[in-house]
Amino acid sequence: MSTSPAAPASPTERELMEFRSRFPILARRNYLNSCSLGALSHDAEARLDDFRELWHTMGASAWYEHWLGRLDELRAKAGAIHGAATEETAILPSTSAALSVVADAVPTAGRTRVVCSELDFPTLAYQWRVKPEIELVVVPSGDGIGVSLERFEEAVDERTLFVATSHVCYSTGYVQDVAGIGEIARRAGAWSIIDGYQAAGQIAVDVEALGVDVYTSGPLKWLCGGPGLAWLFVRADRIAEMKPRFTSWFAARDQFDFRLDAFEFRDDARRFELGTPALPTVHTALGGIEALESFGLDRVQARIRALTARLVEGCREAGFSLRTHPDPERRSGIVMIAHDDPAEAVRRLDERDIVVDHRPGHVRVSPHAYNTEAEVDEVVAALAGMYT
Repeated sequence: MSTSPAAPASPTERELMEFRSRFPILARRNYLNSCSLGALSHDAEARLDDFRELWHTMGASAWYEHWLGRLDELRAKAGAIHGAATEETAILPSTSAALSVVADAVPTAGRTRVVCSELDFPTLAYQWRVKPEIELVVVPSGDGIGVSLERFEEAVDERTLFVATSHVCYSTGYVQDVAGIGEIARRAGAWSIIDGYQAAGQIAVDVEALGVDVYTSGPLKWLCGGPGLAWLFVRADRIAEMKPRFTSWFAARDQFDFRLDAFEFRDDARRFELGTPALPTVHTALGGIEALESFGLDRVQARIRALTARLVEGCREAGFSLRTHPDPERRSGIVMIAHDDPAEAVRRLDERDIVVDHRPGHVRVSPHAYNTEAEVDEVVAALAGMYT
């Protein structure tokens, strides 16, 4: 008989305060906008200081003695967080770049249909919206919160090349059944591409267990690593099938031979890399991961769930209308609160040093593990006060 893993122990007050002390913004603001940009930690700053000092003292020679090793370190850490092998992990400038490489690397076999959902971030759809040879099918939500597997199944057929959709919907916080979506794609002979940028760090991700072909993610949001990078994870048995037409010297098997008369791809996921990565973000991404690891990634995720539940309950008690799924298992740390003038609400909250975001018709609040129950209660009370 299988048993569920034990829930991680709740942090003590001292552990939480020590964790919070790593993020300077929390001493100044009630920061509840991690789904837009994770807070900067002292750990990330220390990594960045190390990069800067090596640049000052070693110049270009730091590449060979240190910085190439940092890239290997980040591939390994990012892979481990996502349940992928290092050999399945590539570093790219953005999710858009990762999707563009994949879109042009997969043999079409006469298939011309791409399926996404109306709740996906536009980056996903835009890759194929600009390709006249592609029929883009946008699956409707139905309830405005999530998309059922049945709707995906109805849209996917023998013409489908890619099923490209999100792990966590940015505008509702809905956690999709990615394993089910991957299975639908597989049965139809299509490829599954999952945008996990809003997932990694706040929910558990295991790309091997999910059974998808391609998964993208990055350090910007819940992993607190800053902008300028994305990760691309490609299932090991799919890599050899893919021949990118956008490439770089980082993708070459003999990168430092500098040959122009021949080109061979690397055997691993680095064949998808697009040139020199943004080294400052490589360092801050490593520091962001280290900050979360100091607390425990399982405890980070458990605390986000607990704070989100408190936020949802508080909003409902205050009489707010929420755009969120009723099942906590399908809910993430993104809570959408209906508001007649969300931009003005965000501005007024900012005047009170409460940092949140807005999307059409809603104030978007996203607590992280470094937040407190009092901070969650404060944003609910502040929003309620705007109505009185």
